[in-house]
Amino acid sequence: MEIITTDKALIANIRELLNNARARVSNFVNVELLQTYFEIGKLINEYEIANPKEYGKGGLLNLSKALTKEFGKGFSRTNIHYMKSFYLYKQNFQTVSEKLSWSHYCELLDISDESARKFYEIECENSRWSFRELKRQIDSSLFERLLLTSGSDKQQKLLELSQVGQLLKQPQDIIKDPYVFEFLGLPEKHVLKETKLEKILGARMKDFMLELGKGFMYVGSQQRITLGNTHNFVDLVFYNKILKAYVLIDLKTGKFKHENIGQMNTYLNYYETEINEQGDTKPIGIILCADKNAIEVEYAIRGVSSQIFASKYSFVLPDKEKLIAELSRTLKR
Repeated sequence: MEIITTDKALIANIRELLNNARARVSNFVNVELLQTYFEIGKLINEYEIANPKEYGKGGLLNLSKALTKEFGKGFSRTNIHYMKSFYLYKQNFQTVSEKLSWSHYCELLDISDESARKFYEIECENSRWSFRELKRQIDSSLFERLLLTSGSDKQQKLLELSQVGQLLKQPQDIIKDPYVFEFLGLPEKHVLKETKLEKILGARMKDFMLELGKGFMYVGSQQRITLGNTHNFVDLVFYNKILKAYVLIDLKTGKFKHENIGQMNTYLNYYETEINEQGDTKPIGIILCADKNAIEVEYAIRGVSSQIFASKYSFVLPDKEKLIAELSRTLKR
């Protein structure tokens, strides 16, 4: 006789046990795979050093063919090259993170700049990025954008990012310029109404929050602010649990205008007075616009609020080479 239970608590407990067991097995397999590839890389490197003439230029290709013939897939010349690079990068297996997969490490090994590689590794581990999310952050030049958006002491910021990752200690630490919305699949010069942009960003909220950064929780869109008999609406509201602050976003599909500052300042004052609870810090305002004049922004913001920021957004991935060149010039200065 078939027995059917409707005890939801029992089912939930069993589900938790199974999910935990699967997670442990998956983690065990991942660690074993990483250690095996690390040891293979070590053997290849030691053999190459000991037998430089015998190994020769075709060493990896010949080894790939031999291993593939005996063990099947997984031993392409590219993958074997990654194993060797993996060993040379980490040297000590104790420094390998079990939170990252082999695919994560292969993506990291393709980054030539050591500071950038260390930054992405730290952030990937701390933020639990999936492989797809890591690849997206690298493709969107997150490291370079954070450095270029930071204050005047970029050498200190570079050291901080490469050693401890992105720290959120003050409002400007969450700001990027530009923000990249390539995940919307829109052409570079695409023109939208602000309500349409808000709607499609809302439909891709997970991707949008990945671009915003760490610590963000979605509160809502078109959040009403009533002053007297007048209703105003904030396009998007988030709460950053690290800074303990509401983050108000005003979307502008045109160029930044100085009057945008007054409106945002009103919103921030309202949230600080009416919405903030004990323990909350001052709210932060971000005006996201299609274009801006840096001098106009500077004069518009000066003397109003240090919590207001104006950033551009783009529908396409930034030109990494141009960003790197600009960053290099800035660091030299």
